[in-house]
Formats: sequence, C-alpha cells, structure tokens
Amino acid sequence: MLLTGNYRRNLDDKLRVAIPKQLRDGIGFPDRSTLFIAPGTDHSLSIYTCEVLERMGSLIESSSPAARDTRAFSRLFYAQAQPADIDKQGRLRIPPELATLAGLASEVVVLGVRDRIEIWNSSNWDQFLAQTQPNYDQLAETVLGNTEIKPN
Repeated sequence: MLLTGNYRRNLDDKLRVAIPKQLRDGIGFPDRSTLFIAPGTDHSLSIYTCEVLERMGSLIESSSPAARDTRAFSRLFYAQAQPADIDKQGRLRIPPELATLAGLASEVVVLGVRDRIEIWNSSNWDQFLAQTQPNYDQLAETVLGNTEIKPN
C-alpha cells in the first residue's frame, strides 16, 4: 500500500471529512472500510488500517515495556485510538475529542503518508510546509543518505 498526495477538504458539522478516492483505493475501500484513527505527531491525526496498526504494535512491543517513554506513549496512543468507518460516500467521522486534540477547524488537509493517512488543521499544515519545505534537500540527505534506490 502506497498512499501519497495532499488534499484540502471541508469538515462538516458532524465532523465528517471526505477521504479522497485515491486514498480510499489505496487502502482497499470498500473491502476495507474500518480504520483506526489516533493522535498523530505535530498536532495531526493518523489513520491506520488494522494491518498497519498491528505492525506498529509489534514495533512498540520490541521496546522494553518497563521503559517510561514506552509506557507513556502506549497509554496515550492506545487509549485515544478509536475505530472509524468510511461510509458509502467515502466520508470518515472524526471523534470530537480527537478533532479537538488536533485543532481541526472547517478546512483540513488530508495527506497520504506512505502507509497511513494524516489529517491536519489547514493552518498547521501551511505553517509546517513554510517551515520545513526550505529544508527539503537537507532532510533528504539525512534520511536517504547515500542509499541507492534499486528496482525490485
């Protein structure tokens, strides 16, 4: 599953957001309509398929359960993560407490980020872009280094 792109959408009065068709297709909708929505980073929300959430859980399990940061993150993440269904119109309802946590207003930005969907307050996304985009080359160098991407 490869999710990409960014899409500006409006959040309706019932806290529903239309998930773009490209992203719905990428997660396998309508066969896979139940997702999990959880706190993300940088004041965003993250939406995961069950499979991705399970892989994330395996990664967390590989950390020491006695480590303070592991315990704190696990509690915050799993206590706030909730199942969420995409309806027949391709909309996802955001739980009110998560919408408040991410500061979501009427306009949001829906991102495809490799194996997850992120939802951002549009002002926060614009600010993130303004601060981070100028550092793209440096970030690419740090993340990719001298790695050569080879075809399969």
